[in-house]
Amino acid sequence: MEYLITLGVIIGAYLIGSISTGYLIVKAKTNQDIRTIGSGSTGATNVKRVLGKKWFFIVLLLDALKGATPVLLAKYLTNDPYGINAVLASIFVIVGHSKPIFLQFKGGKSVASGVGTILALNFFVGLAIAAIWGTITYTSKYVSLGSIIALAISPILMYFFKNPIGYVIYCTIAAIYIIYLHRQNIVRLVKGEENKVR
Repeated sequence: MEYLITLGVIIGAYLIGSISTGYLIVKAKTNQDIRTIGSGSTGATNVKRVLGKKWFFIVLLLDALKGATPVLLAKYLTNDPYGINAVLASIFVIVGHSKPIFLQFKGGKSVASGVGTILALNFFVGLAIAAIWGTITYTSKYVSLGSIIALAISPILMYFFKNPIGYVIYCTIAAIYIIYLHRQNIVRLVKGEENKVR
């Protein structure tokens, strides 16, 4: 029975992650496919190019909530003494966001949803990561740089705050995965060609 619950957590988290809020909002307001605009990402940064700053923050919040929801459900509604279901929910919700089944596996870069998962695993670590992201993004004007550094620091903070080793491993996996999704941004940062937030 517990194996079926764990399978349900995996499938449920992936399907929740596959709900692309950026795509749905842009489609509803402009009838455009955001995957054909700008970077082609369904995330908040690309939404900002189409709808402006207000919708950037709305999509950011919704994606973070999307990331947190299946993790919280796994933590508190399943028998999960070692945090395994919560970690699996975290992994599969960010995979769903970046590779959504409903959009031919072309989604966003899982930064906001990833921060949402960390908030659900440990609220204070999540807040610290969000603050680091916000500070670096604001000072450098590069969303990608803030995202890369904040996620890279997440396993260190998760370990420092004495969380379960599974949470530390998850943050390490998530950081590697999300940084990999930013590989083109890294190339542009090195070349000085990355777009700044205005």
